[in-house]
Amino acid sequence: MSDTQQRLLYLLKTRGPLTAQQLAEILDLTSMGARRQLESALAEGLVQCEDRAAGIGRPGRWWSLTSSGHARFPDRHGEVVVQLIGQLRAQLGDEGVETLIATREKQMATDYRAQVDAQTTLAGKVNALAEIRTREGYMAEIKVDADGLELIEHHCPICAAASKCQSFCRSELQLFRNLLPEASIERSEHLLSDGARCVYRIRPV
Repeated sequence: MSDTQQRLLYLLKTRGPLTAQQLAEILDLTSMGARRQLESALAEGLVQCEDRAAGIGRPGRWWSLTSSGHARFPDRHGEVVVQLIGQLRAQLGDEGVETLIATREKQMATDYRAQVDAQTTLAGKVNALAEIRTREGYMAEIKVDADGLELIEHHCPICAAASKCQSFCRSELQLFRNLLPEASIERSEHLLSDGARCVYRIRPV
């Protein structure tokens, strides 16, 4: 795969659906060059397109990743963990699995807290959290608006495990709330609920 196509897939991963023209402008390509890259990725099953009406005139064509395209960004646990969760549930029951997830949440809080608590502002703490999550493979970034912040995670490196047991998602939301007691945190977009990513709205209390 060429470097240009890798960058194209990364843009679709982190920004969601884009048009060929938008991709051309970001990648400094001609419109024809962007379309060639998209057609190559389409032939490999990495991208898909959808025509959307946009006012008067022809519909715009928007491109997004397929499941195979998303799979180019690694899941560090994958199917092995899915199998382990099934085995643990069979042996320990749902309560045993929940205990293990709670133990994981407690350990993550310990690991995160030193870096997050070293910051004195909410924005600094969220930025520190985003840096930690990016190192762990979540491709995280923050956005600031008039009401507060958004923590955006473009990738989920434990997606396979979370698909098998969504208590992982509940646990991570609770982890953020415990780390940032001075804020109200809600998940406004969820990768496992037809979202393109996970987004957390963070507002000072």
